[in-house]
Amino acid sequence: MSRGVFITLEGPDGCGKSTQSRMLRDALATAGYDVVRTFEPGGTGIGRRIREIILDTKSSGMCGITEFLLYAADRAQDVHEVIMPALAAGRIVIGDRFFDSSIAYQGYGLGMDVEAVRAVNAIATRGLIPDLTVLLDIDPATGVARATGDRDADRIEQRKLEFHASVRNAYLQMAADEPGRFRVVGVGDRSIDQVHAAIRRTVFEFLQARASAARGQSQPGAGEV
Repeated sequence: MSRGVFITLEGPDGCGKSTQSRMLRDALATAGYDVVRTFEPGGTGIGRRIREIILDTKSSGMCGITEFLLYAADRAQDVHEVIMPALAAGRIVIGDRFFDSSIAYQGYGLGMDVEAVRAVNAIATRGLIPDLTVLLDIDPATGVARATGDRDADRIEQRKLEFHASVRNAYLQMAADEPGRFRVVGVGDRSIDQVHAAIRRTVFEFLQARASAARGQSQPGAGEV
């Protein structure tokens, strides 16, 4: 059985990743794909306990390195328990955040050594890199307002707007640096359904192109002139 496909959704707070990752999972399942969704932090039983510590406003004294290592621990468990087994079984995995979040939030947002963040994540993820990353882009002020519209802000959302602006800029830079992996979908004033339509089109085009390439490679003499 061939390896599955790993697709992640990334973006600043309030961009709608959780809603869109669930809608994408349902769309893929309806189309006949074998798909599983996971999320960070908290996609596993151990991860849920880590999530409580990370996001609780009572953890206000947490230093940036501790925060980063907790995210890495959550990610390592998710890779071990959910992502790797699903990919080995040939399934599509939809991830609501992955290591790009730590690069954006702890690396650039908190000013940590970005290369150190990458190095630790390489251990936590066993070198796993998403096949496709859909970046949902939104203005930071709009995103935070949307994220906290009907509830109290968590510890990360409470940070100053400058932090959230740094996160967004980091995401956009990563997308520019890796155009082969990233696809940017602007959220702006679009409705949930309009954003979903853009994501669905992007993902289905990617899967179709991937399938076509795989079929071409399996043909005798493929690639020969």
